[in-house]
Amino acid sequence: MEDVYISSFEMDPCTSTNELRIFVGTWNVAGRSPVGSLAVDLEEWLKPQDAADIYVLGFQEIVPLKTRTVIGVEDPTEATNWNLLIGKTLNENFGCPWLTPMLNPVSSDNYQYVKVPDCERRASFSGVIDSTLMRGRWITQYHQQLVLGGSKYKLMASKKMVGVFISVWMKKELLKKYCVSNVKVSSVACGIMGYLGNKGSVSVSMSIEGTSFCFIAAHLASGEKNGDEGRRNRQVSEIFKRTSFPRSAKDDDNRHPLTIFGHDQIFWFGDLNYRLDLEDNLARDLIKKQDWKALQGFDQLRKEQEDGGVFEGWREGNIKFAPTYKYSSSNCNRYSGGLPNRSGEKQRTPAWCDRILWYGKGVKLLSYFRSESKFSDHRPVSAQFSTQIEVMKSTNSRFLDKETNFHNIMPPEQIGPSINNEEGKPTLLSLIVKDTESSSTHMQVDTNY
Repeated sequence: MEDVYISSFEMDPCTSTNELRIFVGTWNVAGRSPVGSLAVDLEEWLKPQDAADIYVLGFQEIVPLKTRTVIGVEDPTEATNWNLLIGKTLNENFGCPWLTPMLNPVSSDNYQYVKVPDCERRASFSGVIDSTLMRGRWITQYHQQLVLGGSKYKLMASKKMVGVFISVWMKKELLKKYCVSNVKVSSVACGIMGYLGNKGSVSVSMSIEGTSFCFIAAHLASGEKNGDEGRRNRQVSEIFKRTSFPRSAKDDDNRHPLTIFGHDQIFWFGDLNYRLDLEDNLARDLIKKQDWKALQGFDQLRKEQEDGGVFEGWREGNIKFAPTYKYSSSNCNRYSGGLPNRSGEKQRTPAWCDRILWYGKGVKLLSYFRSESKFSDHRPVSAQFSTQIEVMKSTNSRFLDKETNFHNIMPPEQIGPSINNEEGKPTLLSLIVKDTESSSTHMQVDTNY
C-alpha cells in the first residue's frame, strides 16, 4: 500500500507537511448499553498506550432497533454514556481519571467543538467561556481543569442518529499546535421507506490547518439474499448524495468542503453488511483453515468495487483476520448457525460485515485488525493510519510559543493593576501577547498552566 502514501505530495513554498496518527474504529454493539465491565474491552480495542493523535469511533445499534427508537424522539442518554466511557478510557492513563465525568459531559447527541476565532493556537478566554457554557459546565470547573492539568484528549464532535453514532477525539496539545476549524456534523437516514434512521450514516467534517477530513460512520441494509448487495450500493449512493456540511454565519473566512468528495482525506467505516457469496459450510471450512485470501475471493464488497458498483477507487487494507459477524451470543466465540443448527439460533454465513475504507492522498495504512470483545455478536474492527497535513509556514509569530521573545509580552505595569493580584504579580489571565507589527493585543489563556 506504499503507493497510497504520496511521497511526491505537491506543496507550494509557503506550506510544509506534518504527520498525524489517526485511529479509526467501528463496532456494532447489538443494542446493548455500555456497562462498567466493558471498560476492559474498550481499552483492548482502543489501545490507548499507542496514543494516536485522533480517535474516530463509529458505532451501530447503540440502541435496540425497535419502533419506538426508530420513529421516536432522539434520546441522548446512550450517546452520553458511550462518550463518558470513551473519555475515561482514553484519559485515565494520563493522571486524572476522576476528572473525566466533569471534563467530558455531553448533554447533547449533537456536540461539535467550537473553535476559537482567527485560528488561535491557544484557547482564548472568550472561546473557553463559549465552549464551557455550551456543554453545561461552570467556568470555575474549567479553571479547575487548568490548575489540575486536565485530560489529554478532547471531544471534538459527536453525533447520534437512532443507533448510528460517531465520536471524534483529539489530543488537546494539537489544538495549541494547529488551527482546527469548521467542525461540522451531518446525518443521512436511508432505512425503512428510504428515510427512517434505522439505517444510514452520521458524518463529521473538520479541517486541520490546510487539510480537510471527512469521517463517515454507516450502517447499511442487512440481508444475505441475492440482490441485497444492490440495496447496500444504493444506500451508499444516497449517503454520498445527501451528506452536506452547509456554511453558516458563524463560519470563519476559510472555505470548507460542502460535500463528502470535497474533502482531502475521507474515511468510511461501519457495519456495511456486505456478505460472502459462498455456501455456509464452505465458508466455515475456509475459516477453520484461516485461508483469508481464498475467502476474500467471495467477498461481496470486493466484487462490487471491482465491478464499479460501489466505492470505486477507494482503498481497504488486506484482511488478515476472521469474519467479524455473526457470533452466537454474548460471551461466545462460536459463529451462529452451522450444522447441526442449534434451536433458536439464526442461520447466518459468517462475513466481514464491519469494514474501514479510505479515499484521498497523503494516507498510509499502518494496521488493520479486529479485537476480541465478546460484548456483541460483532467483533470490533480498527485501522491505524499515518496521514499528512498541510501546514502554513508563518513568519509572524502572533502567539505565545516557545519561540516567542519575552520583549513581546507586555509588562504588568503597561496592562494596569486591575488584572494583577495583591502582590502586583500578573494573574493567569494577564498574559497578553503583543503583535509587534500591528500593535494589537490578544488576551490568552495558556492551557499549560
